[in-house]
Formats: sequence, C-alpha cells, structure tokens
Amino acid sequence: MTRRVGIYPGTFDPITNGHSDIIRRALHVVDHLVIGVARNDAKGPLFSTDERVEIVRDEMEHLENASAGRFEVRPFESLLMHFAESVGASIIIRGLRAVSDFEYEFQMAGMNARLNPNIETVFLMASDRYQFISSRFVKEIGALGGDIRHFVSPRVAARVLERFDGARAKSR
Repeated sequence: MTRRVGIYPGTFDPITNGHSDIIRRALHVVDHLVIGVARNDAKGPLFSTDERVEIVRDEMEHLENASAGRFEVRPFESLLMHFAESVGASIIIRGLRAVSDFEYEFQMAGMNARLNPNIETVFLMASDRYQFISSRFVKEIGALGGDIRHFVSPRVAARVLERFDGARAKSR
C-alpha cells in the first residue's frame, strides 16, 4: 500500500487555531503531512520564515493526536507544485473559511491541476468556531493592543504580543 503524503501550505504568519484545526483534521486524510511554510516577503510578514517554521513546529509538538512521525514542517519559496513534487505529495490540503475563499482556491486548484494533474487538491471546511479567524485579523488586533488569545494558542499569543511590544518600545 502506498503512503499518502499531503502538503498543507501557507504563510502561517502567525499560525492560528483555525490552521491547527485543519492540520489535525488533515492527519485523518493523509498518512504523512508536510506543513509547508511559504516565504512570501511581498505580504510583509510579522515573523521571518525561520521564525514561522519554529513557531509552527512548536505548535505541532502540542497538537493532540499528532504523532511526531506523521508530520513535518518545512519552509519553501518555490512554486507550490514544485515543492509538492519534491516532498512526494499526492494531495494538497487547503482550508476554506467562507465563500470568498472558495473562488480564489478554486482558481488556484485549477492552475495546479494543469501544472501537475497527479496531485489532487482537497478542501477542508473550517470548523464553525474558526471560520472568522485569519492571520491578518490576528495581526491587526494584536498591533492595536487587542486580546488575541481566542484566536491563537497561548504560545503564539505571547510571541505576537512580544513582537508588537518590541516594535512599540522602539518607536518611543
């Protein structure tokens, strides 16, 4: 029997409870999951790629039902399909929060299928309690001193708030 390798790509800046929920559920679909942390400087990330990889790895150590041999976290800066091919993935996992996500993800899945028809895209709907969470909103709330503890783990909240507190201290 062939081992099903899936890839869950994202910038994870920062990783949210919604991301962790998709990862937990993706482990029911694949035998091995590669969490691909995308380098995307154009998005103006709060954390460097190396920091995001470290944060995601730390979160995975605390994820229930995730045995260490079933997942790995890797950075990438290539075309997603090239990265998927390099790790032997046959499935791309994408999370959908709302209808607005669907149009973009549908187009991306179509383009990816043209690039490599042997790699399937599987969409997992966000659980209802996480549908409204996005990394962008977490960063905006954190930057303005709001409470982000409902949207990210306590470990991630501490890292985000530390980053914003440091930035505020420098601007004084």
